[in-house]
Amino acid sequence: MCQTDTQVRSKRTSVVAMLVETKYEDLELWYPVYRLKEAGCRVLIAGTGKGEYQGKIGYVCRPDVSVEDVRVDDIDGLVIPGGYCPEKLRINPVILNLVKEAFFKGKVVAAICHGPQVLISAGVLKGRRVTGYRGIWDDLRNAGAIVVDEPVVVDENLITSRTPDDLPEFGRELVRRLGTP
Repeated sequence: MCQTDTQVRSKRTSVVAMLVETKYEDLELWYPVYRLKEAGCRVLIAGTGKGEYQGKIGYVCRPDVSVEDVRVDDIDGLVIPGGYCPEKLRINPVILNLVKEAFFKGKVVAAICHGPQVLISAGVLKGRRVTGYRGIWDDLRNAGAIVVDEPVVVDENLITSRTPDDLPEFGRELVRRLGTP
């Protein structure tokens, strides 16, 4: 579990995989990474094969692992940032299998802004309450989701959020769900 300094250190630290691809939304990747690290989580940035990825505003991200090396049984959560990267992530069968397996094994699966596009392609949204960037709401509904206009929506193990403006709520919920009070 994620830990604070006042918690017993004998608990297992949560491991969270953060997916990345070219033109990720810089804030939507780095803000959750640092919030989770502050909470004591081990964060693995998982890329699709390149040595580095450039964000929409230019920040460079070097992944820790390839998505092909991420095993669902070894992680507690999976985070999908927005930007343009979900368009590339959603056509990658390794990503879709990883997301689907994590979702159905009850792992925390979180997506912000355009990130829920990956959830659409993974086929995990039917009957689920979600939110996301307003421009994909029709796509979410067409995938069978119940769309609500809230900063962050939690439906069992699924966490979704709308935009960078909602990062405080998104980060708080990620930390809460991954073990830190």
